[in-house]
Amino acid sequence: MERMTGFPPEKDSRVTVANWQDPGSVRWAFRHMREIIPTQVIPAGPAPAADFAKRRDVDLAGITVHRLSGDTTSVEDVFDETSTDALIVLHDGVLLTERYYAGNTESTPHLLMSVSKSIVGCVAGILSDRGTLDVSASVEHYVPEVAHSGYGGATVRDLLDMRTGVQFRETYDSPDAEVRVMERSMGWHPRRDDDPVGAYAYLASLERAEPHGGTFTYRSADTDMLGWVCERAAGTRMADLVSTLLWRPMGAEADAEITCDAVGTGIHDGGISAVARDLARFGRLLMDGGTVDGREVVPAAWIEESWNRPDAVRAAFAASDNEEVLPGGWYRNQFWFVPTHLGEAMLCLGIHGQMVYVNRATRLVGVKLSSWPTPQHTASLVDTIRSFGAIGVALGAADGDLQPQARKGRKGRKGRRH
Repeated sequence: MERMTGFPPEKDSRVTVANWQDPGSVRWAFRHMREIIPTQVIPAGPAPAADFAKRRDVDLAGITVHRLSGDTTSVEDVFDETSTDALIVLHDGVLLTERYYAGNTESTPHLLMSVSKSIVGCVAGILSDRGTLDVSASVEHYVPEVAHSGYGGATVRDLLDMRTGVQFRETYDSPDAEVRVMERSMGWHPRRDDDPVGAYAYLASLERAEPHGGTFTYRSADTDMLGWVCERAAGTRMADLVSTLLWRPMGAEADAEITCDAVGTGIHDGGISAVARDLARFGRLLMDGGTVDGREVVPAAWIEESWNRPDAVRAAFAASDNEEVLPGGWYRNQFWFVPTHLGEAMLCLGIHGQMVYVNRATRLVGVKLSSWPTPQHTASLVDTIRSFGAIGVALGAADGDLQPQARKGRKGRKGRRH
């Protein structure tokens, strides 16, 4: 049924903090977060937005993709069948496709979920480049309150690559998993009497399960801890860091926002909402090595370091259960990477189908905002990655240029098709 209908909304149609993540509520909730949970504004600034190059059309119905199921369909079918809310495709900076679904528009802010992590990772990179943040330092150097928690002894680098040893289960279908307890503490679900008050109080309560610096394990708590470290290092809250260091210099056209908990802490791991066009600008910035019109916003060295991962980072990923879904991939600086049959793709990913796709070999940036009914759906994830890959290959073939760009220091390495 339609959500939030009537004046006041009918009882059965209401979206609340208790049900906004339910399958029937997510589509409405993801574009109305400020009406459900308190938010802080991430100002875009008064300057004109960075424009896109002249638009030309691409026929998505005419590009085929081999799907995880074994079927071959058009990429348009993939986007139509995977609860898409917004879709943008850039090639060489040219806007090819901009589509909105189910009532979304170019001015609709949409929850990014864990795409937020990549934004926070860029904030950390900028602070590191300025000497404000030492990624080799211990977490407790910046946040002494967690010295005796599971984060004691971890480094900022461990947070960036999600290689802490903290006990944290990211199992969304288990109400008692750490990720769900953290959501209750940070106001994403009704709090229980024995839950800590606020995200940071929850982080300080976590314990360690294994040594730091080992296997990659996806932990949203690591990004929240990273955000806390960045705020302490800079003496500024995350909403303002994103605005001054990234959103304004990038040339965003609209204010973004970030949900906050009961004590005013921004939710770094997945609380940012933004319009799709600004995510496309973010993807273009990543494609261009952190620059906008030749002006550096995110340090180029930070972007290159992410692409050119150490062998230990690849090995940490290979030893995790993520290898089965994204074979040959790695996680670095809050970005995912996966080999494709032409080049390697940088991914910013969020549950329920949020994605920024960047492939330097095919010069393609793809943005897909979605409202999958369930947090995770492997087929939809893989089919979306393959669809953006197929678009890039088709456009490159049309341009007569399909030469992959080798990563520095990794000549001759072939990625597995995904």
